[in-house]
Amino acid sequence: MSPIQFIYFDLGKVLLDFDHRLACRQLADVLGTTEERVWEAVFVSQWQWKYERGELTTAELHSLLCETFEVEAELEAVAGAASRIFTPQAEVIELARRLAAEGRRLGVLSNTCACHWEHCLAQYASFLEPLFERHVLSYKVGAMKPDPAIYQHAARQAEVSPERILLIDDRPENIEGASAAGWDVIHFVGADQLADELRNRQLLG
Repeated sequence: MSPIQFIYFDLGKVLLDFDHRLACRQLADVLGTTEERVWEAVFVSQWQWKYERGELTTAELHSLLCETFEVEAELEAVAGAASRIFTPQAEVIELARRLAAEGRRLGVLSNTCACHWEHCLAQYASFLEPLFERHVLSYKVGAMKPDPAIYQHAARQAEVSPERILLIDDRPENIEGASAAGWDVIHFVGADQLADELRNRQLLG
């Protein structure tokens, strides 16, 4: 039997694909500017990462954008433009369903922000709520992968020892952080590879 008792899935690029450039194009339409200017304001300036660490609220980021581009855009329009960027990765979600059906405990461990999570939960509650019993989100924790603090928080939420936790993530630095925290890890590159890795660990029939 596998020693793994809890499996965390990354959200972006694992359970859901996403496109930050699409967000910038959509925000440019709302803010009356260009994709490149939005990219510089949101990503080059580090506002997005502050937002994902919970250092900025949705309302604060909205105010910064309106001030920067000298517009009075509705908060809901800005949040929507920033968030309509996700596409479910059906084969990975099906693997999660199979794991849950076999009694595996699952969670989401994601670097994300409030408006993205709220959008995803509204759109994809059919699998995010029933399959994943824990949602560990950077903006709520106040730390982003690969900060050790988020892995420590996630281990407490899972209520098992670190060596019994598996992380599935697409980013090497996040995998390295989890491994340093004592977790087992799978560097995600595709659904077929993930299925093979899970079978090798006797987690999937």
